[in-house]
Amino acid sequence: MKKSIIFFTVLVVVSVVAAFMSKGYAPPNPGPEGGYVSGDVAWMLASTALVFLMTPGLAYFYGGMIDSKNIISTMLQSFIAMGVVSVLWVVVGFSLAFGTSIGGFIGDPRSFLMFDNVLSSPAWSMAPTIPLVLFAFFQLKFAIITPALITGTFAERVRFKSYLIFLTLFSLFIYCPLAHWTWNPDGFLFKLGVLDFAGGTVVHLSAGVAALVASFFLRDKSQKKASISPANIPYVMLGTGLLWFGWFGFNAGSAMGAGMLAANALGTTNTASAAAGLSWILYDSLKGKKPSALGFCIGAVVGLVAITPAAGFVTISSSLLIGTLAGIISNIAAHWKSTRTSLEDTLDVFPCHGVGGMVGMLMTGLLASVAVNEGNTTGNGLIFGEFALIKAQLIALAVAFVYVFVGSYVILKITDLISPLELTSYEKMAGSDFTQHGEKV
Repeated sequence: MKKSIIFFTVLVVVSVVAAFMSKGYAPPNPGPEGGYVSGDVAWMLASTALVFLMTPGLAYFYGGMIDSKNIISTMLQSFIAMGVVSVLWVVVGFSLAFGTSIGGFIGDPRSFLMFDNVLSSPAWSMAPTIPLVLFAFFQLKFAIITPALITGTFAERVRFKSYLIFLTLFSLFIYCPLAHWTWNPDGFLFKLGVLDFAGGTVVHLSAGVAALVASFFLRDKSQKKASISPANIPYVMLGTGLLWFGWFGFNAGSAMGAGMLAANALGTTNTASAAAGLSWILYDSLKGKKPSALGFCIGAVVGLVAITPAAGFVTISSSLLIGTLAGIISNIAAHWKSTRTSLEDTLDVFPCHGVGGMVGMLMTGLLASVAVNEGNTTGNGLIFGEFALIKAQLIALAVAFVYVFVGSYVILKITDLISPLELTSYEKMAGSDFTQHGEKV
């Protein structure tokens, strides 16, 4: 009760301070050559809404995979991220990710503190035809879904208040720095020439590696590994549809305008997802399994993950290969994790998002073409005989993996000290819906 009062008080104080910091604003910079491009603004408004829809989609996707006594808790972990991260982003998150760079590693928190100057500042250099405030809210949706992805590992095992602490710390100390390194023109990975069109490293690799660390952190080898039967496969299918639909905004929106690049990204996104869904269930069939709805849905999402970093840098025919390989590789990784390790990554976040994100980053380094995206200043992929890009991608993977692995462990340790992470045996037996929220389906 006391913690709730403290949190509520802090929220009120922050809101009051933000209101008094608002100084009004001068007319914003109108963009290049006299004005914003209305078509780009309209497309980015739509894309922002599409990406927002992905988080409820993720809630259904994860919620349908776990025991019925934990559906509400699992889905709420995604929904609450929309609230927590939205507030953090306005207060300081956007500044840390896209503010004035401090050594290429983090943004100056004063740049857009409490969203000050967002309405009056010039358009973002990488999105010159839309208002900065629109760019900021588009990027917010990426910041929301990243920690929500990790909840597939937390499902049925983590206390809600502990998750809130982890969510806050991960957003500020893992997501924001990675976004700055990769997407801020002054970030050191950006300057290195790393290509990540829509979040293979920033979103999926970070979530997957954090999930891997959580699997180590939460695993009790003295207990029998949990076996979970999906409670509602139609929920999973609904979630997949929402994710697939929203992903068009995720990837095609990352073109930052309505044009050929966005159209190509939309095409590569759809093709890779379709190929991965098919390759997943076909590979299952080769192993003697029946082609399942769950398998196709998981495979389709893996394809969306893998094409994310490459969507605006490769051809549509290349996306067919990326999706096919990602579906097979992630399937193998998920099977290996389940049968050969003691890791308890409840919903296979690392095999799907971590491994899928790695496949996408490496395939970008192999297949990217300057002809697809004139903004690709690093060069063509290895298949065209150029080595610079694949070198940059490998460095980014190594740096991000180590940073997220170590950082996530530290954050989990701090969280556990503040509020024990894992549910008690009774709480697990009774279900998180009742013990954490006093609700049931």
